[in-house]
Amino acid sequence: QVQLVESGGGLVQAGGSLRLSCAASGRTFSTYTMAWFRQAPGKEREFVAAVSWSTGTTYYADSVKGRFTASRDNAKNTVYLQMNTLKPEDTAVYSCAAKFKMWGTVLVRRTTSYDNWGQGTQVTVSS
Repeated sequence: QVQLVESGGGLVQAGGSLRLSCAASGRTFSTYTMAWFRQAPGKEREFVAAVSWSTGTTYYADSVKGRFTASRDNAKNTVYLQMNTLKPEDTAVYSCAAKFKMWGTVLVRRTTSYDNWGQGTQVTVSS
């Protein structure tokens, strides 16, 4: 198990940028696939991006591809989400998630694949 704490959310104008961070506890961070999900009011939680545990392969939802970049720093036990060219439809609570040694393009996109979740951080994009 890992404990996850997100930070970096806030209010930004459309077209602006934010960088989210997710700090993880424990000494086995490098063995976890890390992901970002978001949930807007009245909507289901949706996949945003993921970084795999051994190769560092990144995966993105089509809606954020080319605008968002996920990365990880195993020395700092932290995963990041750099969000550029933000749009009002990006407004949501963003949460990070972790799963021990998970592989697969399909699995990393599923909410049910993850058993460790942070509390979330609010991102609001004004038009």
